[in-house]
Parts: sequence; structure tokens; C-alpha cells
Amino acid sequence: MSEVRRVVLKIGSSSLNHPQGGIDERAINEIASVIAALKQSGVECIIVSSGAVAAGMGQLKLTARPRDLAGKQAVAAVGQGVLIEMYTRYLERQGIIGAQVLLSRIDLAQASHYRNAQNTLEKLLRLQVVPIINENDTVAVDELCFGDNDTLSALVAGLVGADLLVILTDVDGLYSANPKKDQSAQLIKEVTDVSAVECMASGAGSLLGTGGMVTKLRAAKIATRFGIGMLLLNFTRLPELSPSTKSQEPLGTFFQPLKHRLAGRKRWIAYAGLSEGSIQVDEGAAKALVEEGKSLLAKGITNVEGTWERKEIVRIINFQGEEIARGVVELSDAEVKLVKGLHSEKLHQFIENFDGEEVVHRDNMTLMVDA
Repeated sequence: MSEVRRVVLKIGSSSLNHPQGGIDERAINEIASVIAALKQSGVECIIVSSGAVAAGMGQLKLTARPRDLAGKQAVAAVGQGVLIEMYTRYLERQGIIGAQVLLSRIDLAQASHYRNAQNTLEKLLRLQVVPIINENDTVAVDELCFGDNDTLSALVAGLVGADLLVILTDVDGLYSANPKKDQSAQLIKEVTDVSAVECMASGAGSLLGTGGMVTKLRAAKIATRFGIGMLLLNFTRLPELSPSTKSQEPLGTFFQPLKHRLAGRKRWIAYAGLSEGSIQVDEGAAKALVEEGKSLLAKGITNVEGTWERKEIVRIINFQGEEIARGVVELSDAEVKLVKGLHSEKLHQFIENFDGEEVVHRDNMTLMVDA
């Protein structure tokens, strides 16, 4: 923590749930206290918090989480106000101002919206305000949902250029096996390659949450590709993040950031922007993209799926159907179908108002595999 100047704290529903229902105010108080200590040592803090549905269930005296989208949205609408009120109240006791920020998938999917969200969060941090972020559950539709706040927290960490993402949960970290079923399971204290441990994940572990180890490893893959380290930590050890605490052993599981990190616009292309379709390429084009750092030319395109307009994001897949890259395409789907397999110098003969040579320029492309 001595090297961290900006941290994103993701709080899971399991950490906030009170045994009798609703939100445990002691947990909120603990979060506010740790944030106060971090801010006093010069660390800027952003909260990504689940718990709106759990808070709403407490208010409505519900014992089971709604299964339908409308039910979840209604309960989240009731609970979001309760949740943010608790956060702001306990932060105020520490002399800190909190601000509610609700994000929907579309807020990060469009480049202009992405920049607006980035500018707003940066302004709040300059004002010494702690942003409290959650997905805008009350208006989101399935097709435009983040799906879980683990993924949202990784995208937010990239959005604000955080030094560290801390995902707080009800387990001590990543284990070699499920510790609830296998007593010989060992805590993995450090991970250098997320892909190597993905097989260890299992599904959601909490009735109140939508995440699980699968979503946490997905978040780790995103954050580490951004060059941001991620710490998976049991919520009970949250106080040990305070600068004044000297832990006697490593905390949780730390995922090392990659040295060759995605930056700026390429972060948005890879994970925040929505892809509308896919372009399949032959083996020669796939090698040129992945190994030689080349742009995508029409000559190497073999198939097109989906619909899109110019300047939207598409997935680029190899002959085996594996996604190898994403990029901002210069031509619509109809235009790509028209010129696939052609040499670049012939494109202008078939396409009006186009004088380029690349279907996807290297500068507007992000590899989704290791070169």
C-alpha cells in the first residue's frame, strides 16, 4: 500500500449482508474508517459497491432474491437509496463527502460517454470526494448489463487509472481447490498468469450476490491487462489495508499486473466498448495481426457475421473461431462483405467515400491473445 496512490475497493453483497436481513451498518462503518485512514496517508479511494438488492430485500422483508429482471430492478430501486444513505452518513462521520455514481453498460460502451464518465470521476477525486459506484440496476436491460460488479470494478479501475483494485469478499483468496469441500486446499498467495488458474474457479457462492470466483478471475484478467494489480481479500481483513497496520503475513491473493499493459483507448476497445459483430480471418492474416503487429486488410478476411456501421467495434476471430483481437472497423458489415478477399488497392473501386487501405487499423486494434 505504500506505493498505491489511487485504489478501487469493490465491496460484495456477502460482506454487507446482515444476518437478520438488510445491510450491516457495522460493515459500512468499517469501510468508512479504513477509507479515512487511507485518505489521510494520501491515497484516493473509489468504492464499487454491491448491496442494493440486499438492502431492498431488507426494507421489503423479502427472504428470497427475485429471479426475474423486473423484480431485481424494483428491489434494487428500493435498496439503492438505503445503501447510499448509509455510506454517506458513515463517511461524513469521518469528515469525508461521498457521491453516488450509477453507471449502466452504455455509459462505458460509447467512446464519448466513456470520456464523460472518466472526467466526472476525475473531478470528484480532485474535490476530495469518494465516488460510490454501482450499476444502474433499475434501468439496465440484460443485453446492456455488466453482469456483476467484479467486472464493473475492473473497468472502473482502468477508467480512473488506479494503482490497485481490491475485491473484498467472504473467502480468504484463491485456493488450489474449493476449501469448503476439500480440506487440503491451499491458499494461492500470488498469481502471475490469470489464464493458468482459471480452471480453479467455481460458480456463485452467495444467495445474495451474482458473482463467484469466475467473475473475480475475469476481473483480475481485465485489471492485470490494464497494468493494475488486483488483491482478492476477505472482508474481515479490510482493516489491515490501513497504513498503520503491519500484517504479519501476506494478505489474500495478489494478482500481478502485466508488464505490457493496455493503455488509454485500447482499454476501451478491449473491454468497455460493445462489439456488434465478428470478422473471421485466414491463418496468414491471423499471424500478421498477432505476431507481426500489422493492420487487418481485406485480403485476409474469409467471413463476416453480425451487423455494424463504420467506426464501431468488431471481434476478429481466427480460422478456429477463437477471438484474437478487437478493433474499430473502418467499413460497415455490408462493405466488408463486398471487399473481403480483395487486395487493398481495389477497395476504392467498390466502396464510395473511402480512400484507406485497412479494414481495421493497428492503432485502433487491441489483441485479445498473447503475441
